[in-house]
Amino acid sequence: MKTDAADFDIVIVGGGMVGASMACLLGSLDLRIALIDRTQYDSTQLPFAQDSLKFDARVSALTPASQKIFSEIGAWEAINAMRCCPYQDIEVWDADGTGRIHFSAAEINQQSLGTIVENSIINTALYAALEKVSNLKLMAPATIKDLSVNNASTILETEEGQQFAAGLVIAADGANSRIRELAGFKTREWDYNHLALVTTVRTELPHKQTALQRFIDTGPLAFLPLASKREDDDQDYCSIVWSDVPDRAQQLLEMPDDQFRHELATNIENKLGTIEWVDKRYSFPLRQRHALDYVQDNIVLIGDAAHTIHPLAGQGVNLGLLDAAALAAELVRGLEAGRSPADPTVLGRYQRKRIGHNLGMMWLMEGFKHLFAEQALPVRWLRNVGMSGVDNISMIKNHLARKAMGLDLPRNN
Repeated sequence: MKTDAADFDIVIVGGGMVGASMACLLGSLDLRIALIDRTQYDSTQLPFAQDSLKFDARVSALTPASQKIFSEIGAWEAINAMRCCPYQDIEVWDADGTGRIHFSAAEINQQSLGTIVENSIINTALYAALEKVSNLKLMAPATIKDLSVNNASTILETEEGQQFAAGLVIAADGANSRIRELAGFKTREWDYNHLALVTTVRTELPHKQTALQRFIDTGPLAFLPLASKREDDDQDYCSIVWSDVPDRAQQLLEMPDDQFRHELATNIENKLGTIEWVDKRYSFPLRQRHALDYVQDNIVLIGDAAHTIHPLAGQGVNLGLLDAAALAAELVRGLEAGRSPADPTVLGRYQRKRIGHNLGMMWLMEGFKHLFAEQALPVRWLRNVGMSGVDNISMIKNHLARKAMGLDLPRNN
């Protein structure tokens, strides 16, 4: 099928959490919008749809800033009605010493530091919200095969034989973005030479709505609290994210469950007692990537298409949602001033607003990663002293917490 030029004012490529949020944020605009994704959303395939004790292995630690975005587009109420787990505290410590930091929501007068939500639950809520977006055409399954850019629009071709034009293309198609590749965006990237192992466990002791993270010499291990239902008094399920070197990660993947449960309990220093049950384990490679520019012609990158970050602080999806909110705000501002969505001034404002913040967070996480990987005795001593020192200075510690939560961003972000 071939359609006439300028079929859509905006085409969003990628229907994951960031792309679907982007579509919802643009729902009030008098524009023709399309959302394209390789797979068709199917709520019957969600783990929790059949079994209340079956969890999605992939979760997100949503900040209050992300929760606010979801509230604005009508998705947070649905998320909260399914299941999610707010966490009140974070405990971080070094395996090679006495250094530790404790972050508390009470210390910064917040109800929580964030909320752990399964990715499939977020997608369910977002696609329910998308059904109410009247100016949106959802095209799935559809895979972009090629594109060509002219002054007025970008022509997109799919493997399914479709061809259509977009005034503005928003690439939200993930870390291995096809749009970024086809358009020739330049990136800086490198492998961490680590795999992230994820799974769900049931523990002997309750997590008490506390996220745990222990820095081991081969990589960080995080226990993220889960709730098995909306009102959960047991608090004995956690999502695991364990970053390790490939050989060791492969060993952990192939271990018998009993041995793996013992390794987990030992490496988290038995903080939650015995690991009583473990679900299937999955892994994925970790790679740092950042596009040198987020804008090229009438194509703009958001989310993982623009940047990927080490998961040790759980900031990836939150940065992507802030990208979407910032781009939506600039598009609205531009339209009010009589500018087109692809106007360079509009897109330039988005890039300036987001690129510095994203780079700052990425380099902060990169610094943490290298700091805790360093085994030289003087560095180990300094980081332990530094962690304990920061923990004792409330002003600095609470500033770090608010920054990670997205609470100190400019008001128009």
